[in-house]
Amino acid sequence: MRTPFVAGNWKMNKTVAEARELVAGMGPALKQVQGVDKVLCPPFVALLAVANLVSGTEIGLGAQNMHWEEKGAFTGEVAPGMLKEFCQYVILGHSERRTYFGETDETVNKKVLAAQKQGLTPIVCVGETLAQYESGQTAQIVRRQVLEGLKGLDLAFAAQIVVAYEPVWAIGTGKASSAENAEMVHRDVVRAALTDLFGEAAAQSIRILYGGSVTAVNAAEFFSQPDIDGALVGGASLKPAEFLAICQAAAQ
Repeated sequence: MRTPFVAGNWKMNKTVAEARELVAGMGPALKQVQGVDKVLCPPFVALLAVANLVSGTEIGLGAQNMHWEEKGAFTGEVAPGMLKEFCQYVILGHSERRTYFGETDETVNKKVLAAQKQGLTPIVCVGETLAQYESGQTAQIVRRQVLEGLKGLDLAFAAQIVVAYEPVWAIGTGKASSAENAEMVHRDVVRAALTDLFGEAAAQSIRILYGGSVTAVNAAEFFSQPDIDGALVGGASLKPAEFLAICQAAAQ
């Protein structure tokens, strides 16, 4: 059995004060949700504040990105070791990073290997654009992103990683994939690629999340699919009642 996993990607939202308020508003109820790994991913500047609030609880903390180098002249970047002081997780390869900041499968792979070195669990994002989806390239694009992004990982570490399938055309658009289509991609593309990389046993232990306009209304439908192990939640993670309802749906 793979433990359900729900992560909230706050993106570039919330000041430190607002982050404290958000966690205070949903933290007590979130702590009561059992049987689900729950992770909050605030902006860099709020990591310490949120770390202090979730310390000693079962709520995990993740960053939204990192550099692959341990240190150096990389103005504006954050190193894996800096995150390790506060975080257990880090989101890597999000489509917004690929689209706006030129990230590639190669740079994502460098970051994944750096996360492995520091013992951080990467939440590795893959997904196709609308044009790729409409031209029938979903399987080709997503398979390549999995194979290239995760190559070189130690088999012992592979079971710890999390993969998030996020069709780019569904992120922030309100247009979610159907649960059946997402299940097909999870099972026939992502998990199949993971099997080729790490073998059947390891691939079956890796959790694959769906992301892209996940809400309290549609979450249960996604989670009812056997190969959808949770969600990477964007906008809804900024709404305490919504995020709590999604976590509860995963628990059920």
